[in-house]
Amino acid sequence: MHRTYMTAVDWMRRALLVLALAGLAACGKDVPSLPQIGPDDVIVAFGDSLTYGTGATEGESYPEVLSQLIGRTVIRAGLPGEQTASGLRRLSNVLDYHRPKLLLLCLGGNDMLRKVDPSVTEANLRKMVELARTQGVAVALIGVPRPALFPGRAEFYEAIASDFGLPLEDRILNEILRDNAYKADPIHPNAMGYRKMAEAIAELLRRAGAV
Repeated sequence: MHRTYMTAVDWMRRALLVLALAGLAACGKDVPSLPQIGPDDVIVAFGDSLTYGTGATEGESYPEVLSQLIGRTVIRAGLPGEQTASGLRRLSNVLDYHRPKLLLLCLGGNDMLRKVDPSVTEANLRKMVELARTQGVAVALIGVPRPALFPGRAEFYEAIASDFGLPLEDRILNEILRDNAYKADPIHPNAMGYRKMAEAIAELLRRAGAV
């Protein structure tokens, strides 16, 4: 009886095949639907420095690029350094002022950097989703990776998205922050990174039926 031994190349090929199939499966997942955003409707992108566009110049933040990609008004409501607790206090005024049809919620990174209890961060994000919905505003969630040498997903984003039935983009920032070509510094994208982020969110909105 002959034994078949796999070479390192064989193992690598098999691993790449598994990753490719996993990626295809993820792309094929159903995305919760969003209301269609008309030409006169407003989208608010709400968050911290990742929404403000720290690391790029004016006009290169993800909300500004997203607006160009989808042909809709996207308000850049990002405040550098913001944590979810202060974001929760700020959100009501932002929604009242802009009256958006859709909220793009991207917060949590500063909580993780400052070692806030993840359960507190999750609770604040849930309250923000609930607040938006009580005002008739749809929500899409953008997950921020855990800060580490090799960034990984923070699991509470998926839990929130699942419980509320929200479209979730929790891959793109992880990809960007693993590639120096897309980073201005260890925690912020550069202009190319923000464009890549905007493209991923535009695709999510298309799959959800918003645009």
